[in-house]
Amino acid sequence: MGERSSQEPPEMCDIDINIAVNGEASQSSDYKKYVANRAIDGSNEINLYNDSCAHTLHDLEPWWRLDLKESYSIGTIVISGRSDCCLERLSGAQIRIGNSPDNNNPVCSTITNVSVPTTTYCCNGMEGQYISVVIPRRYEYLTLCEVKVHKDPSIKLCW
Repeated sequence: MGERSSQEPPEMCDIDINIAVNGEASQSSDYKKYVANRAIDGSNEINLYNDSCAHTLHDLEPWWRLDLKESYSIGTIVISGRSDCCLERLSGAQIRIGNSPDNNNPVCSTITNVSVPTTTYCCNGMEGQYISVVIPRRYEYLTLCEVKVHKDPSIKLCW
């Protein structure tokens, strides 16, 4: 759908509530203590070693999934990778939204810009209870330091 890169989410996103923090996260595997729920802890910390990131093992098609507990119309998703290294690992990851608990829901966007740690993706009202980040067709580590989800806003944040 679309992406906008920035060091921080736009100020207007602060008007909208991050509904991800009330969800429950899971992932394909856990690398050491870096469990899935760390990516929805509400922290803006993007250095892995400050203990606020989710990280998988070196999996084939690693995934991270958020269960929002009910279906929402999604406006934007803000993905923060780690700032201390390895942003290129997120290249090609798909952000999926839908009502199926598997990782085959429709694609909102594909991560192509790995030059900055935080990027906002516009999902333009896609409906779903589940949000997944999946790296298809390769072995990779998946690290997400924060995932913020905003309902489809009455004000347009995407351009």
